[in-house]
Amino acid sequence: MSELHELAAAAGIEVAWQDVSGQAQTVADASLVAVLAALGVAAGSPQQIREARATLRHEAETAARPLVTAALHQPVPLPGRPGPFRVTLESGRIIDGMALHGEPGVLLPGFHEPGYHQVELGGAVTTVAVAPARAYTLEDAAQGARMWGLAVQLYALRRQGGGGIGDFAALADFAARAAALGADAVAISPVHAQFSADVTRFGPYAPSNRSALNVLHVAAASAAPDDAALVEWPVASAAKLKALRAEFDSFHDHAALHEFRRRGGIGLARHAIFEALAAALVPGNPAAQDWRNWPAAYRDPDNAAVARFLEDDAREVSFHAWLQYRADAGLGAAQAAARAAGMKIGLIADLAVGTDHAGSHSWSRQDEVLRGLEIGAPPDLINREGQSWGITAFSPRGLRNSGFSAFIDMLRHALRHAGGVRIDHVMGLARLWVIPQGFSSAEGAYLKLPVDDLMRLVALESQRHRAVILGEDLGTLPFGFDEKLNAAGIAGLRVLWFEREGQTFKPPAHWTRTAVAMTTTHDLPTVAGWWRSEDIAWRERLDMAGDDEAVRAADRAALWAAFRESGATEAAQPAVADGAAAADAACAHLGRAGSLLALLPIEDALGATEQPNLPGTTDQHPNWRRRLPADAETLFGRPDVAARLATLQAGRRAP
Repeated sequence: MSELHELAAAAGIEVAWQDVSGQAQTVADASLVAVLAALGVAAGSPQQIREARATLRHEAETAARPLVTAALHQPVPLPGRPGPFRVTLESGRIIDGMALHGEPGVLLPGFHEPGYHQVELGGAVTTVAVAPARAYTLEDAAQGARMWGLAVQLYALRRQGGGGIGDFAALADFAARAAALGADAVAISPVHAQFSADVTRFGPYAPSNRSALNVLHVAAASAAPDDAALVEWPVASAAKLKALRAEFDSFHDHAALHEFRRRGGIGLARHAIFEALAAALVPGNPAAQDWRNWPAAYRDPDNAAVARFLEDDAREVSFHAWLQYRADAGLGAAQAAARAAGMKIGLIADLAVGTDHAGSHSWSRQDEVLRGLEIGAPPDLINREGQSWGITAFSPRGLRNSGFSAFIDMLRHALRHAGGVRIDHVMGLARLWVIPQGFSSAEGAYLKLPVDDLMRLVALESQRHRAVILGEDLGTLPFGFDEKLNAAGIAGLRVLWFEREGQTFKPPAHWTRTAVAMTTTHDLPTVAGWWRSEDIAWRERLDMAGDDEAVRAADRAALWAAFRESGATEAAQPAVADGAAAADAACAHLGRAGSLLALLPIEDALGATEQPNLPGTTDQHPNWRRRLPADAETLFGRPDVAARLATLQAGRRAP
């Protein structure tokens, strides 16, 4: 191994990796140097490489850690020298002891209480986050039952006076009506904060901040029409923000807002300042939609110029904090409605894998995110050039140096008003495909994340909130990662299209018990659309790779055979045009899944043919724009929808 490769490995970069076909690949030296540079490690010459290796080695051996994680009952390694220590448990109890010599540093006896405990050793104070063995699991929530729920794109919901964008009031009604039919969960699309100064950005998986909410989902009186088949984001967003500003002008409960801002701390404060700054800087200057193009004094949240802006524009900052206050109340009311109606879980939030480089999170926590790198995916069978998602994520080094504060804040925010969280691209807890800016997607490399630390924090916060954790584990997982997920109590996804053995679809009774069963996802065809080959038509129209009709015909026959074998239907295979019959059978088939939770996308309950998102496209396909055809009362009152949900419910209740 060359010195460059040794340095890259020490920095957490996987020099060698396996592609989708199982072939070994080696990252090019130019890519390694560029990734290292983005991580703050100079490797442009042999001298720099040697110096960087020494620096990383010294940092690993001596750097203080504000927070370390540990497993319950297991010894805790810490930096430092043997000697007396004092532990202040989160419960308030104090324990004194003697730290023993370890390799390196010292070893403390295991903790027998989960929580965030303070350790004083040699003049330093370290937080030890002690995690339970597992997260709060589906089994914990199920209480012996097999549960079912619906998945819905929040923006797609309708209600009278909704103003063209689905909101939290519509979600509360949808959840309560689903619960009345027997549902235990409603999984929703991400509700992370977007960019109020740039209403053209609305992709839910490229947000501005995952520790703030999308204020466009606040229920407000709006003049925008609500009858369009697609969300007209710029028009509807502008109308919604105008209506909300009018409501703010008549808001008087300043004590409640002050308390919300106090509890929100620096994270909420900086997000509100960011939004106010963008509102001031963007008009007449489109480049200011990216904070990296702001005047230098505003690019640093700790700069005195930012403090002066806060003083001079306090009301505008207060408006953006109030928007978060309203969003928080709306989401909380939706979860309360779900639980009050009898759901065991209620809302399942969706946690995006990263954030937009131009967003408030990157501005607020610059030392904790990757800079100069974008995350994505290496080449695969569908995307032969690889993918760059145009977003950033947490820096492993930044996480450790900051005591994982941004990650913990994000988890707590996601769990605040939810009975569960789906972690998008859950492999991102272990590694991310990072691409240096200016390089192609295929010229990236895998960057390791502190997976044990992250999974312990997930388990700890899950148990504290009594909320289940789902991991989007579709695709090629790192070796042994599925076992890690299972051991941590994180439920994977079992999607109809991928539950196969060769050309045969697996019986649903054999689907993983501790996983979540689904017919499809937002990135995949609906059942009716797949049956009718609508996805093939889209890909042919856009000259994209995918199945052809001969393959689909064989798959159709295999799927219908699986439906008949599972008892979902006794009918003969329907015509290609009869997507509704396929949706009927799929709902019955899903009901028979052995998984503890079955989630049916609302599109399949409706027998819809179009999917919410077509990966690999931007404006060529109406991604993240499709509305549902009616409000929840009307939808659930449709005979075809009622029949499909009754069939799903019967399957879940069957012995």
